[in-house]
Amino acid sequence: MRTRLFALACFSLLALPAVAQEYPKLKPGLWQLTRSSDRAMPAGGMTMTICMDEALQKEMWDMGLGAMKGMCSKTDFHISGGKGSGEFVCNMGGSAMHSKASMVLNGDTGYRTEVDTTFDPPLNGMAKSHSTVEAHYSGACKAGQRPGDMVLPNGQTMNMRDMAGGRIQGSVPPPGRTAPPAAPPQK
Repeated sequence: MRTRLFALACFSLLALPAVAQEYPKLKPGLWQLTRSSDRAMPAGGMTMTICMDEALQKEMWDMGLGAMKGMCSKTDFHISGGKGSGEFVCNMGGSAMHSKASMVLNGDTGYRTEVDTTFDPPLNGMAKSHSTVEAHYSGACKAGQRPGDMVLPNGQTMNMRDMAGGRIQGSVPPPGRTAPPAAPPQK
């Protein structure tokens, strides 16, 4: 469960394909992200917030790039003039996942990404999906928040660096906090 939450959080946070090019730099501070999908989700989608700085954004981009290298045979994404588009072919649990993404950036303070995906064979009964992530800068991080602190739709707060179990560069839990143990292997 923890691994799925972490993967969802990474996708929702960036919703930007991780490819070997300069990534779009977003304004440091508190970001609100709303993910909606044609799959079962609450009405209006799932909304979360995350406190980001430039270092965390780069670390997560690099981590996403590393994960895609091991799973994807095609990662083609280009950004020009505040718009991006891409195509990806990845292996997810024995299913070939083919995604087409489009993105519109609003400077460094917002973006909207739409992703259409097909699965062959269907993954857990899902043959195709459409998802959207809308994100915008909402001001300075709240008092006591540190980069990586994410407030989930249920109100729970977790830190992306802690969730990565130290795999994100520079992740040192603050005094009194420890990184969670690594998730057990999936069967």
